[in-house]
Amino acid sequence: MASHPEGSLIGLRSSDGNITLIRIESGSRKVKGIGILDPLEKFSNTNFGSEIQLGRSTYTIVRPRLPDVISGMQRGAQTISAKDAGFFIAKLGIGEGDNVLEAGLGSGGLSIHLIRCLGSKGNLISVENREEHASTGMANISSALEAFSSTVSHQCIIGDISEIAQENEWELDAIILDLPDHPSAIKALFPSLNHGGRIGCYCPVSSQLEAAWQACEEAGLSIEWAGELMQRQWGRASKGGMRPINGPFGHTAFLLIAYKP
Repeated sequence: MASHPEGSLIGLRSSDGNITLIRIESGSRKVKGIGILDPLEKFSNTNFGSEIQLGRSTYTIVRPRLPDVISGMQRGAQTISAKDAGFFIAKLGIGEGDNVLEAGLGSGGLSIHLIRCLGSKGNLISVENREEHASTGMANISSALEAFSSTVSHQCIIGDISEIAQENEWELDAIILDLPDHPSAIKALFPSLNHGGRIGCYCPVSSQLEAAWQACEEAGLSIEWAGELMQRQWGRASKGGMRPINGPFGHTAFLLIAYKP
């Protein structure tokens, strides 16, 4: 019996730590950054942890976990980083069996984090008004569901969230909005949020943060937290010791958390 049956998903980790996700399928195809190969022929009888030579490079075959799936995902629209995704999940209290809606699917980076923590009975609704972004996001979500052997229920709806919210009778435990216009979505989604539930808003600029804050208050939500998260990486110094690495110490977005009493 093959170690990696046809249709399964593996990760190839290069010596520099980059991950390429490979689906075990028959037929030669071009794999970006690696070359032309037949995945079924090349990998079906390998094991996790095995090293394999492809061209001039050596790769380790790994079982894709959350950081690997995020690293190997297709990129289209800007994704919400692990730093901000983890904060949203913790502050909104998202966990096993919750019913969660995200508006602004993009490439699906946040979706993958949510799928990982919703457990076997969770439900994720993604709303995206641009089909090209939805196509990339859904491909990444499909890979994540397979990599995690997840049974999370997921659906993607194409359209404007403010209009779609009025057409559905949801009972949501948490909502995350990554949109150019938060106020109209907050107003439309407020009736669908369960009491005790929370809304998280991802706001690249301060004017969006202020507008989201005001819209939450006008809807009857209580602001619990607003601000930004800063992240600085450290490394080993050439002469010994540890120090911050040279690089950007940049802003991703302002975040807002509001609670429905």
